[in-house]
Parts: sequence; structure tokens; C-alpha cells
Amino acid sequence: MKTLKTIITLALAVSMTATVSAAEIPRATAPLDATEEQILIIENLIGNILDEVQNGLGYAEAENKAEPRVYKAVIAGQTNCNDYAILSEIMKNAILNARDMYLRPEVYQEAEDRLKVLLADTITAVENGMNINTAIKEAHTKIYQSINPAFNPEVQFSLDTCYQDIPAVDMAVYNRTRKLLDDAHEVYRQKSFGCLPVI
Repeated sequence: MKTLKTIITLALAVSMTATVSAAEIPRATAPLDATEEQILIIENLIGNILDEVQNGLGYAEAENKAEPRVYKAVIAGQTNCNDYAILSEIMKNAILNARDMYLRPEVYQEAEDRLKVLLADTITAVENGMNINTAIKEAHTKIYQSINPAFNPEVQFSLDTCYQDIPAVDMAVYNRTRKLLDDAHEVYRQKSFGCLPVI
């Protein structure tokens, strides 16, 4: 009887953690502090839901389907000690971005085309080894200054957040900025380390 219980428990655990298949989570949608392991956990849990979002499923419906999977996996101890807060954030960002890209693909393409020109120097610097976090800060400053040439990051970021005057930027611009810089970092990694896996 005890052996049967163990087998059933193991089978349930495997079925809950098995790759659901499907869409990858674009790394550009993940929080900066998210690890590759955390992204892969969410990918395995909600990949097929992201497929549905990319084919028209709404944000609320997708989140309602995805959230219980993440919660149950955390409660069951199937997330390698990664907590619900960060996993939930990765999940919500992925769904939100997938939904927005479904609704406005042309906005993302236009943003990427424009950013390739605006951020050309930063992209090249990342391909040559610039720290990705430093590059993101530099890129955001260039974006803000392209909207308001008088924007001074040293002044604005030294103020209390409620007094900062930062130009409004579409989420597509932030998304494509991360994508371009992540791609540039991958070029640097390949040049420097060949085909070693990302750790």
C-alpha cells in the first residue's frame, strides 16, 4: 500500500512538472533579477498558455489559467525553492507582453527598427563586453533624451520618485530595448566563450 502511494505521488509530481510544451518566454520580458532557472520553470508551467495568448487569448483569461499552476507548483515544492513572488512576476510579464505583441505587432517592429539606430553605439558596446545593466541604464537615458533633450538622469534620479520628471515611454520600447541588448550580449558571449551554455 505504501509503495502504491509513493508511485502515485511520484506520477502526480512528474505530471505537474512535465514540460507543458510550447512558447518560450522571451528573456526581454523577464524582470532583470530573474534567473534562467526561474524563467525555465515558468516556461514549463505556462508555455501552452502563452501559445494561446499568441493566438488571441485575453490577458485575464490567461492569468486565471496560469496562476493556479504556478501556485500549486510552489506549494508542492516543485520549483527548486524559487518563491511565488518572483515566479508570479515572470508569469505576469510574459503574458502581458505576449498579449500586447499580439495586439500591436507593428508597434514592436517599428520600435525595434528605430532603436537599432538610436542605440547603435550601446548595442556595439555590449557586443564588445559592456555590462548589460550599465547598457540598459545608458539605453534608457538615450530614449528619454530622444523624447526630451533636456532630460538629465543625474538630476532626475537624485530626486524623490514622486518628483522625478521622466518622459513616458511605451512598453514596446522597453521590451525591444531589452531584446536588442540581450541579443548583443549573446553575440559577446558567443565571441568570448563559443557555445558554452548560459549559467
